[in-house]
Amino acid sequence: MDKYKRYYGVAIFLTAVIVTVFIAITAIKSMTTPYMEYNNKVAELTQTLETKQNLQKNIKTKLAKLKSSIMTSQKKIYSPVEDKLGSDTLFFTLYSDLIEMVHSNSIKIKSIDYEYNPEGDSFVAQKDVYFVCNVNMELVSNYVNLGKLIQDIYQYPYYIRINNLEVYPYPKDKKILLSTLSVRLYAHTSPDGSGIEKESD
Repeated sequence: MDKYKRYYGVAIFLTAVIVTVFIAITAIKSMTTPYMEYNNKVAELTQTLETKQNLQKNIKTKLAKLKSSIMTSQKKIYSPVEDKLGSDTLFFTLYSDLIEMVHSNSIKIKSIDYEYNPEGDSFVAQKDVYFVCNVNMELVSNYVNLGKLIQDIYQYPYYIRINNLEVYPYPKDKKILLSTLSVRLYAHTSPDGSGIEKESD
């Protein structure tokens, strides 16, 4: 009987050890599982971020190439259908087409202003032949739609010069862009100038 009591004590000790180890393993597993899930989530978000950064880089490269193409292309300068038009009427067609290109690409115009015959442009010196207008816009869009707008400007049959294009990701949502786009519109002052081509400066 005493012999069994001795084994009984050992059995209780081993049982206590096994229970303690089981509890410890369960506790460690409960702590490591959220950590592993967190690491997996971080890895997934990192991969997503890298993919979006690569997409952003590719679109920026395309925008730069399109802008370069516009700057080096040859286009006809717009000629009015009537003679002796005022500056606002003279640019109505170009301006309307530009705004339509912006809206058709689902881009919002935050602000817009104009500057007639800006100093330093070689065509401004020939006021009897050419009229020049800067259109400065603040836009809200995404990379894809902004790229489509630049492509539409490139494909437009009349010469539109891109003076400046700056892109800033919206801090609260990197997929949204705040852009400043400055373009220069050129027009002949009379219908007699139709068909004249110029190479962009």
